Amino acid sequence: MTATHDNSDLPMSAEATTGAEATTNSDLSDATARAQAHAELVATIEAQRAAYYTDDSPLVADAEYDELVHRLEDLEEKFPELVTDSSPTQTVGGNVDTSTFDPVEHIGRMYSLDNVFDFEELRGWHDRVRAATSATSKFLCELKIDGLAVNLLYRNGELVRAATRGDGRIGEDITANVRTISDIPDRLDTDYPPAEVEIRGEVFFPLEKFTELNAALVEEGKAPFANPRNSAAGSLRQKDPAVTAERPLHMLVHGIAVWTSADDSHPEPAHQSEVYEAFRTWGLPISEYFKVLATVDEIEDFITYYGEHRHDVTHEIDGIVIKIDDIAVQETLGYTSRAPRWATAFKYPPEEVTTKLLDIQVQVGRTGRVTPFAVMEPVTVAGSTVERATLHNGYEVTRKGVLIGDTVTLRKAGDVIPEVLGPVVALRDGSEYEFVMPTHCPSCGTELGEQKAGDKDKRCPNSRSCPAQLANRIFYLASRAAFDIEALGEEAALALTAPAEPEQPPLTSEAFLFDLTAEDLADVKIWRNKKVKGVETGERELVPYFYTRATAKKPSVPSANTTKLFDELDKAKDQDLWRVLVALSIRHVGPTAARTLAAHFRTLEAIRAALLEELSAVDGIGSTIAASIRDWFSVDWHVEIIEAWAAAGVRIKDEALEAGEQTLEGLTIVATGSLSTFTRDGIKEAILGAGGKAVSSVSKKTDYVVAGENAGSKLEKAESLGVKVLDEDTFRTLLETGSLD
Repeated sequence: MTATHDNSDLPMSAEATTGAEATTNSDLSDATARAQAHAELVATIEAQRAAYYTDDSPLVADAEYDELVHRLEDLEEKFPELVTDSSPTQTVGGNVDTSTFDPVEHIGRMYSLDNVFDFEELRGWHDRVRAATSATSKFLCELKIDGLAVNLLYRNGELVRAATRGDGRIGEDITANVRTISDIPDRLDTDYPPAEVEIRGEVFFPLEKFTELNAALVEEGKAPFANPRNSAAGSLRQKDPAVTAERPLHMLVHGIAVWTSADDSHPEPAHQSEVYEAFRTWGLPISEYFKVLATVDEIEDFITYYGEHRHDVTHEIDGIVIKIDDIAVQETLGYTSRAPRWATAFKYPPEEVTTKLLDIQVQVGRTGRVTPFAVMEPVTVAGSTVERATLHNGYEVTRKGVLIGDTVTLRKAGDVIPEVLGPVVALRDGSEYEFVMPTHCPSCGTELGEQKAGDKDKRCPNSRSCPAQLANRIFYLASRAAFDIEALGEEAALALTAPAEPEQPPLTSEAFLFDLTAEDLADVKIWRNKKVKGVETGERELVPYFYTRATAKKPSVPSANTTKLFDELDKAKDQDLWRVLVALSIRHVGPTAARTLAAHFRTLEAIRAALLEELSAVDGIGSTIAASIRDWFSVDWHVEIIEAWAAAGVRIKDEALEAGEQTLEGLTIVATGSLSTFTRDGIKEAILGAGGKAVSSVSKKTDYVVAGENAGSKLEKAESLGVKVLDEDTFRTLLETGSLD
């Protein structure tokens, strides 16, 4: 079901002013104004709830909804007379869709959770809990699954009902659909089940399957889901269980509401953690990511760790749930009208927001691939302001179902490049229109084509002379993964290859990069916004890029950054061979493959001379990379780059590298946790440089796991598989000597 709205009553969008603003813009000293602001804010939140819980079509991201609720809580705290039993601060969830599912009453009410957003709020909750009871119960901390809350009812070990949360008291009967989820047993694996038990959990949709589902929906002409949580909800709330069965849904259980023992010999466990152990023995799926902790400092450490590793787990999370472990203490603390007092959720900064898609433009990369990207209204997500995000290719634009003018859901996970997940279809007003992929290169005008039949990417074949490709190759070869030339950034690369003046750029090929002189750059100018006393005037002016401006007293001379550029170019000539390989922009040859090739062949000439079979036989290279290398060296102007660099003094062989230094040759090693003398990239370089294979996941093929502090699930998996675990000092011994004896 999809909600539709016209702009006259839009609950929350760029086109509408809502109760969200009313709480700050109104004169709240007047009782009538307060009531109006409260009513508008309540109406906005209720509309958001309906879209989220009932229609599975959210209009805003979770963080924006949380902000609305916080405003309402602040307003009601300041003016308690506004609070009513039906206020969103006093109620849970959404309405029940009786047109599709039968309503069912939960035996025990399903509550929501109160949230905290920083450690100060967390400590405030902790202190209130401690003050309310003399007990010193520990806390169970677990990941907050971003899924759909579901209630399972088992009688004498048999699953008799599954229901959505609904409004907390009445949910929707989705038993037939839940039975299609392989994680959920029809019968508990125990000879002594409770006579009756209500088990709470979350159904979720794996992120890697989310994009595949949306693509299929778009191909069928159906509206895509906004995010994985709503894909789970929409999949589970299908009329036909056969449709649900086709979706890769999973569930994790995390609590009980009602437990009626069959006899006194098997009572309800006394602690939440013991409940989880019972679930595990019964064959129910529980999270592997939980811990019982004693102090608030330990809780903060747990929150911090998973804040840094939230993308290493098997499902989407948006925070950490903290619960009193002692069930008797839980019962003592009780509940508010909507949430338990004995639990709270620490919410991480939002990684998903909604914003307006203003346009879709294209850019040409260093390999000629023409990539569409989204131009959006600037929005803050994951701690940074984002106004552009890649859309990968024309096929992906269609697959995501986005139109120019859409309100879109934007995701930025940590340091990952921002991604447009999909449109908020319910907010379309008919003004949106489709993006059309260009047929010719926007940089050089060459007709675009496929590198091979069936490619989803369109590429500009004019790889030698296309200004955009050359500029991007120059920028890439200066990156930390290649020559590491800090003074040669993106703007400098453009100035070298496509300046406003002169007409003939200083560089027409990367082959001549190391032949540049300061005099070659004297006349290079670019367009910049004109400033007067540091303030932009709105005008544009031509300014020298590599030289200072001439004045009546001082002539134009190379700038400090230009001097630094030539110093760094000189140092770059002595970089390791693998960095030179990366700098050549050979397709599929990144730092890992480049290190492997350099360690095996020692010289660029040996790599050039190697047969396809010889390249393919190198461990970690394979046929795809080998074919790409042979193709690259078959192009005359590519070979000219190597010859020109060699003539300029660039190092193209690793004479000092001896075979005896490959102390980790043939070993597969995983590094995990915080190490005191290695960065994450540093230990990877050490492993690869010594001939080993650095991988990110533990398997039976792993030889060693190097474990630092807070090693987490990878360490646990290594121990379960019997993989040898090394501390940092032992790893250094292995690295230096090739032996642990």
